[in-house]
Amino acid sequence: MRGESGKKLFVGPRFRRIRQQLGLSQTQLAEGLGISPSYVNLIERNQRPVSAQILLRLAETYDLDLRDLATADEDRFFAELNEIFSDPLFRQIELPKQEMRDLAELCPGVTHALQRLYAAYTEARRGETLVAAQMADRNEGARFEANPIERVRDLIEANRNYFAELEQQAEALRDALDVPAEGLYAALATRLREKHSVQTRVMPVDVMRETLRRYDRHRRQLLISELVDGPGRTFQLAVQLGMAECQQQFEIIIGRAGALDDTARRLYRMTLASYFAAAVIMPYPAFLAAAEALSYDINVLAQRFNAGFEQICHRLTTLSRPNARGIPFFMLRVDNAGNVSKRFSSGTFPFSKFGGTCPLWNVHSTFDTPDRLLKQVIELPDGSRYFSIAQMVRRPVAPHPLPQPRFAIGLGCEIRHASRLVYAAGMDLEKTEGTPIGVNCRLCERENCAQRAEPPITRTLILDETTRRVSSFAFSNAREL
Repeated sequence: MRGESGKKLFVGPRFRRIRQQLGLSQTQLAEGLGISPSYVNLIERNQRPVSAQILLRLAETYDLDLRDLATADEDRFFAELNEIFSDPLFRQIELPKQEMRDLAELCPGVTHALQRLYAAYTEARRGETLVAAQMADRNEGARFEANPIERVRDLIEANRNYFAELEQQAEALRDALDVPAEGLYAALATRLREKHSVQTRVMPVDVMRETLRRYDRHRRQLLISELVDGPGRTFQLAVQLGMAECQQQFEIIIGRAGALDDTARRLYRMTLASYFAAAVIMPYPAFLAAAEALSYDINVLAQRFNAGFEQICHRLTTLSRPNARGIPFFMLRVDNAGNVSKRFSSGTFPFSKFGGTCPLWNVHSTFDTPDRLLKQVIELPDGSRYFSIAQMVRRPVAPHPLPQPRFAIGLGCEIRHASRLVYAAGMDLEKTEGTPIGVNCRLCERENCAQRAEPPITRTLILDETTRRVSSFAFSNAREL
């Protein structure tokens, strides 16, 4: 959006998308902006640039944030298309990257449809063994379902990890409770008891066993394991309150998602309840103001809002309210085997949807330094640079001799936002050398990587029994077509 004063700004597809989100025809938008419908039509077809005056009028008339015209979605869509068309399935098709970028910008709906289709294809491919076994048992009624977790992740991304209805409901609840962070647990328990006749009880581990929270519908009791820490107990109460008071909002949001099977609907509802709980604990206006004032110091934010490190990081990825945005963060959670159990992004980081993460990203190193927060500048093959922090967290403790669950949390943003973070203080971000990483091994074409787990699917594997390289895999420099 920022450019030289004489630079023409062509944002037709994004301009059209904003008009459609407002529910306006070209004629209605033209009337609101004081221009002709034909001019709106030319703008949307990229045959006329948008002037600064029209942009300002658009923002003022419809209370929009001009950053809605930024390229974050197009960058994410392009990354998704690049991953999809790197599959060997398309090896015989020479598809220039510029064509993929044009598709991501001009037809975001088609891009999203392709992503869903490819996700269904990969899930079906993984399920071939299961289907074969079902056929052998002649279980004709069984069928393979697409992964509901990926479906819900797609829905969260489509909403930019922000749900205005739930934010408003959470703020109204906190205003009604009118208690500080340290009094929230008691206030939530009182509201559950007085408004919904639900008693809250913290139960010993020998009663709860492997369960951390359970709602007993018949006795109208919310049971929470003693293994859950203070912030976790407050979170569980807020989740239960969301289930009791936000069903209408949940159904409206779920209804916008279109057709979903029962498993995906349930998972989406549970995800929305967790989102509501975080919004209750960390109300949007107060949390954003504190984050900005504290330069996004996560530990201080955790103390102020009586929340955990992971809860704070997750909440930071949801600050996408128009005209009140925070830094567009991305976040992921991995275990010590590299399995990704959470990934959220309000920015442009190209998470892989069909693989793991790069082992050179220091989020994996936190298990070796459990009491330290690690900082890193990372650089992707296309030259884009990001600043990230990572720290290991422990989930609710497990009784001896069960293994204690540990996860690594990675949080990052584009390098241009890093100067606003307390963690980048004193660093010369322009001169700091970035660690070269890839999205994952199957898509990364960097050569001589000692930690490469598999060759890139876009290149031909070279096998030479007389030579052993630093990397376990050697491959040609030419892309396979």
